[in-house]
Amino acid sequence: MITVTLPDGSAKEVEHGAPVKAVAEAISPRLAEAALVAYVDDQLVDLTYPLTRDAAIRIVTSKNPEALEVYRHSTAHLLAAAVTALFPKVQCGIGPPIEDGFYYDFIVERPFVPEDLEAIEARMREIAARDYVYERQMWPRQEAIDFFAGRGEPLKVQLIEEKTAGQKEVSVYTIKDRDVFVDFCVGPHVPTSGRLKAFKLTATSNAYWKGDASNAPMQRVYGTAFFSQKQLDEHLARIEEAKKRDHRKLGRELDLFQLHQVSPGAVFWTPRGTTLYNTLVAFCQSRQKADFQEIKTPLLYSKTLWEQSGHWGKYRDNMFLVMNNETNEHDMSLKPMNCPSHHLYYATARRSYRELPLRLVTFDVLHRNELSGALSGLTRVRQFAQDDCHVYLRQDQIASEVKFLMDFILGHYEAFGLASSIKFATRPETRIGDDAMWDRAEAALRSALEATGKPYAIKEGDGAFYGPKIDFDVTDSLGRAWQLGTIQLDYAAPERFDLNYVGEDNAEHRAVVIHRAVCGSLERFIAILIEHFAGAFPLWLAPVQAIVLPIADRHADYAREAARVLDAAGLRAEVDERKEKVNYKIREAQLQKIPYMLVVGDREAAERAVAVRSRAKGDLGPRPLDQFVTDALAEVRAKALS
Repeated sequence: MITVTLPDGSAKEVEHGAPVKAVAEAISPRLAEAALVAYVDDQLVDLTYPLTRDAAIRIVTSKNPEALEVYRHSTAHLLAAAVTALFPKVQCGIGPPIEDGFYYDFIVERPFVPEDLEAIEARMREIAARDYVYERQMWPRQEAIDFFAGRGEPLKVQLIEEKTAGQKEVSVYTIKDRDVFVDFCVGPHVPTSGRLKAFKLTATSNAYWKGDASNAPMQRVYGTAFFSQKQLDEHLARIEEAKKRDHRKLGRELDLFQLHQVSPGAVFWTPRGTTLYNTLVAFCQSRQKADFQEIKTPLLYSKTLWEQSGHWGKYRDNMFLVMNNETNEHDMSLKPMNCPSHHLYYATARRSYRELPLRLVTFDVLHRNELSGALSGLTRVRQFAQDDCHVYLRQDQIASEVKFLMDFILGHYEAFGLASSIKFATRPETRIGDDAMWDRAEAALRSALEATGKPYAIKEGDGAFYGPKIDFDVTDSLGRAWQLGTIQLDYAAPERFDLNYVGEDNAEHRAVVIHRAVCGSLERFIAILIEHFAGAFPLWLAPVQAIVLPIADRHADYAREAARVLDAAGLRAEVDERKEKVNYKIREAQLQKIPYMLVVGDREAAERAVAVRSRAKGDLGPRPLDQFVTDALAEVRAKALS
């Protein structure tokens, strides 16, 4: 007999070699029925995993967060089983779970069409209904290589050779048996195909083996899966809503920005889009006016600066290099970030401890050489700006400064109705500085984070190459998470740039640097806001806040006068003088998502009034023009979201 310890600290005895499922059965029949996989100590395994030593056991059901990834991985295998049944000559690639579902890559004779997806999904449901067993088998390595080679699947052979070098056996999974489906995989998987009920294939795309365009072209099939049909339906509804809110679609319909092939990855902002952009920048500047100092720095630097900062060796492939006519070499670069230029500015003067913390902020344009295939609307561009800040401070100021910056960042997101969560990212594999420096930096930043009392999660190995960081993820109105703000502690830059201050003891001390961003890329943040608000921006942010709609030509003079009054008060207003019926103009204004429509006719002109119609609330009735101005300005000052 062996002893297993359960999460509540209790212990049970089972026979040596008993499967994990026996533990679930010993606890309760209901748990055994709900079980999907389990942890044996720290290893996630199938329910058939044999217990051969004393261990801590935790049964995983659909209520546990890690279960969904296993469920989706098993659904990816179900997809592959259906594809191989319908297209016998197919070659299978890989099929991992991803954030919102799963995919599987295939080499096929022709691209998949929508009718193929329907047939594949139907076959998936047939296989699921048969409740076939997912079975892990350990095969001799050479037997596995020979088996997949004999089936005409060289990609699987390549994976086995690469991933199992030195192993005598390899792990494969069958669905029922190797004739229905078999895949090289370490698992784990759900017990049977009958557990897979709520799934949907969503799209296909072109792909390449291992993401390399020089390798074989493949067809990628995307899908998603949930534990209930209700969850699946809600997810699909969110996808449809996301399509309606796509910032590329709304940006065109609302005349906010344009993209052109002559300048890939750079944005042409229209007058309305420029107003939106400038309003966001002005909001950021107003919040930073009291505690930050805004500066502007050059856009072009020689490689000397980037070598000093460490970017030339670590980041050069992502930089736009510029030919130097004096050296005939590409030894200059447009700046991809503001950090080194801020360090240069700090070092131009002798700094006193009384100046610290010194917060420098810049909204300069930046350039990063993203791959053309990765460019996407405003969310992935080559030219952009950041609300980029660097704080120069003393070691003993780290905790108070982190709290100040966290409150500042979280307050920014709250202004837009964006919920947020916090993550602590530790040292990456590729980094500068020795372990002692990283130990000190991680300990200092983690201590400062914990002192705030805010909950956070750990992102192992996701720090910047020069230091650990605190990342802020925001959740929009569709429940989607976006990584935005960051606080990064940097001990490397002060060493590289000799950044010092004169302390109370009149001696020089090494400064500490904190990198801070709130919006991140302003372009990307605007894309998020477009989709978060579905283009219906709150009044203070809307490019056009009110539009005056004259009923007839004789009301045009008063309409223009009303617009001038609004403009003089600081409200952004337009007049629609087209020879169209007023109801048509109202519909057009609604489609343009303008917050207020002000209809003017004989009565309004005579009484210096406007008939107010709200984008959200409909007809609000007539009111004096001055009263509307007063009310609208109060709404703007309050930064009201609705």
